[in-house]
Amino acid sequence: MHRPNRDGLSVKKILVIDDSSFFRGRLRAVLSPEYAVAEADDGEEGIELVRREKPDLVLLDGVLRGMSGFEVCRVLREQESNNLMPIVMITSSDRQEDILLGLELGADDYIKKPFDNRELLSRIKNLLRRIDRNRNANPLTGLPGNVEIQREIVSRISRGDRFAVAYVDLDNFKAYNDAYSFSRGDTVIVLTADILRDQVRLRGNADDFIGHIGGDDFIFVSTPDKIAKICEDVIAVFDERIREFYNEQDRQALCVKTVNRKGDVEVFPLMSISIAVATNQHRVLDSYPVISDIATELKKKLKRMPGSNYCIDRRTGAPAAIFAEERQV
Repeated sequence: MHRPNRDGLSVKKILVIDDSSFFRGRLRAVLSPEYAVAEADDGEEGIELVRREKPDLVLLDGVLRGMSGFEVCRVLREQESNNLMPIVMITSSDRQEDILLGLELGADDYIKKPFDNRELLSRIKNLLRRIDRNRNANPLTGLPGNVEIQREIVSRISRGDRFAVAYVDLDNFKAYNDAYSFSRGDTVIVLTADILRDQVRLRGNADDFIGHIGGDDFIFVSTPDKIAKICEDVIAVFDERIREFYNEQDRQALCVKTVNRKGDVEVFPLMSISIAVATNQHRVLDSYPVISDIATELKKKLKRMPGSNYCIDRRTGAPAAIFAEERQV
């Protein structure tokens, strides 16, 4: 079990596998202020503790009594449940062959004894941060999911940044899935993610953010001065590329036909894209739910409009009529 910190959040657990009580003690002293630390003095015990304790990271000595650290690394990586668990080899050997062997067996990093405390902590923090992002990423697009999305927006609010949060939604996506299959729908999701990556990179800022809420819903965060151009280019590229995903008959007709549960034929336009933008350019937005509510309101307006559109919230003060900049294609 992970112990909670003073804020009630779970503390990451690190398992130290080292047959030297001296180094286990030193590692415990360095790590325990920030992490829960478990210890094993041989490989067999270490493997059992991984199974029982489910640590977030393993610090593994390459030279152990009995089963070597390299063999422990191999055994741990053979178990699928440990695929995302970082393993850091920490040993007094500086032989290049040993380093390469550890990495080839699945170690994520390699630190030589004696180690610098600050370097050790920095490497551990970076590894854990990366693994958390991978766990939270959408498996289809690889984009950050809801945990990272909320963290990014809350961070910008707390720093007092000027930001524009764009919520992206595909129109008539369900009809496409019904007509062409869910697997074809997945290719459209990947296309949308690629378009967002490309256009945000080309038109946005170096620290702009892109996330995948789920299904056909995405989000990207930029600055008020960049957001309109990004939206315009996303729409232009999407409307051009999406036609590739229809057969010739549907492209010519500019629609698809599906049969509903009652057996009636329904006609839907080709997919389009709607982008609702909430920004603190003209008023204070002090929470993630407030931003989400604004975007939801704008998306309802966009869904009533044909084709691909974006809408930027321009309101000041209390919510009233939507004063926005719109583009329809």
